[in-house]
Amino acid sequence: MSTEAAPLNYIPILLFIVIAIGFGAVSLLAGWVVRPSRPYRAKLAPYESGSPLFSDARVQFPMRYYIIAMLFVIFDIEFVFLFPWAVRFQSLGLVGLVEMVVFIAILLVGFWYAWKKGALEWD
Repeated sequence: MSTEAAPLNYIPILLFIVIAIGFGAVSLLAGWVVRPSRPYRAKLAPYESGSPLFSDARVQFPMRYYIIAMLFVIFDIEFVFLFPWAVRFQSLGLVGLVEMVVFIAILLVGFWYAWKKGALEWD
């Protein structure tokens, strides 16, 4: 065990944080000093792409979009749980296998529900 005090071990971390904050602040300051500032009417418009606004930006998305987005997030989270499980599969044994089967079954029930509600149509 080390004989030096614990706060001395954190000096490199503190130095790294100070350098990171300093680099960000200097970069922002340099950009503010160097950039040109010549605003004109078109540049101050909400959309400077040059195309006129054709409708309100606040439109209702269909419910199907939200369900598909939720399924994407769910299957992303499923992968986050499946990867460590696959790495440690040998040491988890039968209990780990049963837990993962239950987890995948719950996800499949949600997938089946979304499919039955008509949110997932592949035609």
